[in-house]
Amino acid sequence: MTATETVRAVQGDLDAVDLTDPSTFVTGSPGELHDLWRQFRTERPVHHHRPAGGRPGFWALTRYEDVVAVYKDNDRFTSERGNVLATLLQGGDSAAGKMLAVTDGPRHRAIRNLMLRSFSPRALRHVVEQVGIRTRDLLDQVLDRDGFDYAEAIAEHIPMGTICDLMAVPPQDRQPLLDWNKQVLSADSSEGTADDAWLARNEILLYFSDLARSRRRNPGDDVISALATGEIEGRPLTEEEIVLNCYSLIIGGDESSRMASIGAVLGFIEHPEQWRAFKAGEVGVDSATEEVLRWTTPAMHFGRRALVDVEIGGRTVPAGDVVTLWNSSANLDESVFADPRRYDLGRTPNKHVTFGFGPHFCLGAFLGREELKALLAALRDRVAAVESRGPARRVYSNFLYGYSSLPVAFTAVGSKPQ
Repeated sequence: MTATETVRAVQGDLDAVDLTDPSTFVTGSPGELHDLWRQFRTERPVHHHRPAGGRPGFWALTRYEDVVAVYKDNDRFTSERGNVLATLLQGGDSAAGKMLAVTDGPRHRAIRNLMLRSFSPRALRHVVEQVGIRTRDLLDQVLDRDGFDYAEAIAEHIPMGTICDLMAVPPQDRQPLLDWNKQVLSADSSEGTADDAWLARNEILLYFSDLARSRRRNPGDDVISALATGEIEGRPLTEEEIVLNCYSLIIGGDESSRMASIGAVLGFIEHPEQWRAFKAGEVGVDSATEEVLRWTTPAMHFGRRALVDVEIGGRTVPAGDVVTLWNSSANLDESVFADPRRYDLGRTPNKHVTFGFGPHFCLGAFLGREELKALLAALRDRVAAVESRGPARRVYSNFLYGYSSLPVAFTAVGSKPQ
């Protein structure tokens, strides 16, 4: 969809909007997308999306109330036939019943409880300490440069380094994992293909298959070892379950945090009054973190499949239909957020759904928040000024919203103006 077509859709023709097409989220300005979501919420909050490109139709929910209700409803909706458009519209996910994100019921609870041992604040204490050290070190390397790409120099390394610390991935293997990750869920342009994503996914799975076998023989304190040596009802997880959950961790732990980090810096550039308020201590790191998460909403949607006929917003969703939950719109819902189109780092309360809601609430939410807090604190303490050095480039995806490139310059605290 071109920018002109996006404007035309906002003027009335919601049926012309293709939510499966990454171009819909790349060509329009953020303001145009906000207008589009507002029109959906106002005119058609429970929207039946037409079939497109040989794919079946599906439902799109855009109001906060409806999105949260479906997130909480594990009785009438399932994740086990996919949880994003890419798998839902293909009819299912090969990882269903094995990977936490696409497993429901008792098995979901058992796998989640096994993994939670590695995600408690106490267990993550050392990992969080390393987040702060890594963030400050990366910032110190770019201060007072005439310009650099924030996405490449800093944002790529904080979440990947963190999740690799959690999984005890050797340093030499981290860059290849990052490169594969970027190909799986998004691309820098429309030139990326489904085959590229498939090959990258297989590379990640093969890598973790080897690593899991090694950890079974020589376990450590990391989350892979917890999966490799853990048991559910007296039985160890299968190799496939271990590998698929490692895959889920590395994908989820990198992409969303990276997009939020880039969005935080872009937000300071586009809203200098918020940067000044933050630097002056008028708003704190905690509230700023929550607003960055709401404002960026990296995972635009998640999805479910209806198990029975369900009435939502006065419309009947038949059993078997795909239902997508648009976080991007829910986080802008006027009935929940006062002046939602205002970037307000002091916003409170801020009950965003960036990490989802209900039984499938993001396992890594605590860690994602700590990464953002470390970044914001380091920017406040070490950076005097943030300046643009060129246009930001958006990722090409119908799932992930954010930027793959952000040319900037940071002036260090204490540096003399040039």
